[in-house]
Amino acid sequence: MNTEQPYLLTPGPITTTLSVKQAMLQDWGSWDGEFRAMTAALCQRLIALVDGERSHVCVPMQGSGTFAVEATLATLIPKQGKLLILMNGAYGQRMGRIMDYLGRDYVALDKGDYAPPRAHEVDSILAADPAITHVAVVHCETSSGILNPVAEIAETVVRHGRRLIIDAMSAFGAIAISAREVPFDALISSANKCFEGVPGFGFVLVRQSALEASQGHAHSLSLDLFDQWQYLVKTGQWRYTPPTHVVAAFLQALDEHAQEGGIAGRHARYQRNQQRLVAGMLQLGFETLLSDEWLSPIIVTFFAPGHANFDFQTFYDRMKARGFIIYPGKLTAAESFRLGCIGQLYDAQIDAVLESVAAVLDEMEIPTGAPAHALNAQQN
Repeated sequence: MNTEQPYLLTPGPITTTLSVKQAMLQDWGSWDGEFRAMTAALCQRLIALVDGERSHVCVPMQGSGTFAVEATLATLIPKQGKLLILMNGAYGQRMGRIMDYLGRDYVALDKGDYAPPRAHEVDSILAADPAITHVAVVHCETSSGILNPVAEIAETVVRHGRRLIIDAMSAFGAIAISAREVPFDALISSANKCFEGVPGFGFVLVRQSALEASQGHAHSLSLDLFDQWQYLVKTGQWRYTPPTHVVAAFLQALDEHAQEGGIAGRHARYQRNQQRLVAGMLQLGFETLLSDEWLSPIIVTFFAPGHANFDFQTFYDRMKARGFIIYPGKLTAAESFRLGCIGQLYDAQIDAVLESVAAVLDEMEIPTGAPAHALNAQQN
């Protein structure tokens, strides 16, 4: 167990390898030919991972993943367009806030905290509203840990002749997706999630024809995805100062991703982490928010223990003291917390997490992790 630097059981930033950290020890000139080659390499490698070489381009964008999401929505959706947002958590809701700031029309299918949007629901909405031009969905909604069914949604969107935007922030790199099989206009992710890089930039894998048609849509100079792409094509450079050290770390992370077996290898480890974690937590009395069908290998939401002694901040502090930083819940209707499965976590770390949870429950004099509704059912 790493007690000097706690393991991050979060959906990103995550615990990275020493070699990824060491890649940031060199300084780079953003205009230098070697750095321009680094940018070109990361774009080529990312496009290849979605089988998008003939249809899509990669546009990196400085900032957190939300910067890339806002740039994508603002650039691809015309000012007179209309977006259908498929919401089931905080990140779908965030897209709604972005659209509010943009002053552009949208409607939402809000499924609450527990349920995924399904194709038949999307079909009904698109059939009833021909003004909708685009549909946006979060692939893995880390508010709950739900893995949304993007393939069936994509089929419906294409059948209606609309355009699909996927926020794959916490899924890309560990969940396979092909532009040939899931016809999206844009897939958005960032460096510090399943590729196990560090925070500093996001990227958009965007259909070239859609990007070419988007000139003049953006509300912001710095978040104009079209202009960012045009400058990159002409010069090989980012328009404005890039996070050079983060790019170097990301290329190292991409090498390590490939060495692990690419998306399939990364998925296998994360899935094993999730299964071992869930099994151990169930033995301690905890319950997952979601049914097994919708659990992702990225992060799992557990109901908080229903015992009167439970206090999340105390639980958090004691877990951190044992070497693990966990995540609070983001649900509107239930007390919960989240444990991530991604980053540099293996069997030894998962075992240590479970041992720490058991020990902290003992320290807090909580006999079981069972949530309030389970305890109430036992009493009745």
